Amino acid sequence: MPEWIPTERSAKGRLVLRALDAFSAQPFEEVNVVALCTAADVTTGTLYHHFETKLGLYEIVRLETERRTVDRIAGALAARADDPPAVAVRAALLVGFDYVVGTGRARLVGAPVPAGRDDLIETAVATVLVCDGTSARLWLAAWRAALMCTVEGYGVEPVRTALANFGLFDRG
Repeated sequence: MPEWIPTERSAKGRLVLRALDAFSAQPFEEVNVVALCTAADVTTGTLYHHFETKLGLYEIVRLETERRTVDRIAGALAARADDPPAVAVRAALLVGFDYVVGTGRARLVGAPVPAGRDDLIETAVATVLVCDGTSARLWLAAWRAALMCTVEGYGVEPVRTALANFGLFDRG
């Protein structure tokens, strides 16, 4: 059975689409539930009915955005399968960076992963690096920091260049 895709036709869909925009534009703590529901033309009861909490809605939106990012990173890793792992990971993370920044989701994906949930992007990278997880975690910390730099007003191209030249990427 195909996964549910949010559309403007349903209250739940409008809420998810407005939440995607809101959480991409503002930190979680600054997103106001009433304003979000008003923008989606739904009641706050609709949010609580479908997602239980603001955090529940955030996690759905964040997870879907990460899945789409992982799809692109996985595709890039597959295309670079013959390269040394670090080279493939660098290229894949740059593809992921371009996707996330290009879709305006840098704040959403650049924020720390919600507590108690696995980092899907880190998992995808760790499988290629075949490491204890420390290297993958460090690479992802730098990657997320680069995303947040774009949110903070640093130019995308200088940040992308810095990410491409970051010290962890020096080894093949």
